[in-house]
Amino acid sequence: MHTALVAGWAGSMALYELAVFDPSDPVLDPMWRQGMFVIPFMTRLGITNSWGGWSITGGTVTNPGIWSYEGVAGAHILFSGLCFLAAIWHWVYWDLEIFCDERTGKPSLDLPKIFGIHLFLSGVACFGFGAFHVTGLYGPGIWVSDPYGLTGKVQPL
Repeated sequence: MHTALVAGWAGSMALYELAVFDPSDPVLDPMWRQGMFVIPFMTRLGITNSWGGWSITGGTVTNPGIWSYEGVAGAHILFSGLCFLAAIWHWVYWDLEIFCDERTGKPSLDLPKIFGIHLFLSGVACFGFGAFHVTGLYGPGIWVSDPYGLTGKVQPL
């Protein structure tokens, strides 16, 4: 439930910030001066384009792809809903006696194995997301800059 709330907040806050953000002058009126909180973190992770046709780097974009600011915010809201449904499922089936064999009274589920499978799959998903995103294989890469922030650009590492 907590993950669903945090992901939902991040997605909805990103959509709100995109609604009030003015990308026309990124030099004299940058995002942090406009009170943005979520968009700067998204930009540091390599998200620079919008479905509105603008880019934080100053150019216009004709095909921003799925993983633009709006796409990432929508994905957070979608996965927030999925985590909420999972939390509801676990709340409804909290009593593990439901999963016991009525004849023997022993659990019919191997709970440590199920927990291990869940941990393994979530670890693979997190590692895969990070590896593919940062290396640029499937994703933009990551924002790399000099110490003063003058020559920054998105590139794979």
